[in-house]
Amino acid sequence: MNAPLLHLHRQPDGVARLTLNDPGRFNALGSEMLQALLEQLQALAADDSLRAVVLAGNGKAFCAGHNLKDMAAHPELAWYQALFAQCSRVMLAIHRLPVPVIAQVHGIATAAGCQLVAQCDLAVASEDARFATSGIQYGLFCSTPSVPLVRNVPLKLAMDMLVTGRFISAQEALAAGLINRIAPAEGLEAAVQELLDAILSKPRISIARGKALLYAQREMGLEAAYQLAAQTMAINMMDPAAQEGALAFAEKRPPRW
Repeated sequence: MNAPLLHLHRQPDGVARLTLNDPGRFNALGSEMLQALLEQLQALAADDSLRAVVLAGNGKAFCAGHNLKDMAAHPELAWYQALFAQCSRVMLAIHRLPVPVIAQVHGIATAAGCQLVAQCDLAVASEDARFATSGIQYGLFCSTPSVPLVRNVPLKLAMDMLVTGRFISAQEALAAGLINRIAPAEGLEAAVQELLDAILSKPRISIARGKALLYAQREMGLEAAYQLAAQTMAINMMDPAAQEGALAFAEKRPPRW
């Protein structure tokens, strides 16, 4: 039997680890892989015990994006439209999850693979990881990857990556804001766990409200953003977790969530 394209590992602490498992094709985002991702993300979104998701890749690379060989074999507009719409649904499913999604990146993350990193809420990469929106090398401007890319890095760097297809290093990605942390290859999982530990020590409801607010207000004008943020904070303060946090502060003790 063929191995599944996507591995799901649930941890007792509420963390779900999703591992892309098509190493022979550098974890390419073909239709079957995208469908597997979409189904798992949608199922996880309905799980109230979920605290965080880690997205990783098996083999030598995190993800090389769409498979150009498959795309060349289907020179049909409807086929391309379906593929890119499916990929967009996956990215939106990550966006809509109420918990942080962390990309654990090693090797290369190119084109839609770089899009996947940019779409995740957080990203930790090995020091030898490299990133590119390299479709232009083959005559294809990475339009869909540009959507989260330009929401992560400065416009001129995004344009540079998109029109040249060049790779940037983990250090450049860190400086630009595409990733949060760098770790030695042998310490990558430990670095991700350190980030997870910080997340898991906080109330789920506060992070869920915060993630939704953060992305919603970014698309608004300043006045509307402040109105939504103020209302969100007021509602958040009504949560038992925030009430306990305020009481713990007043009593000078650690909160008991």
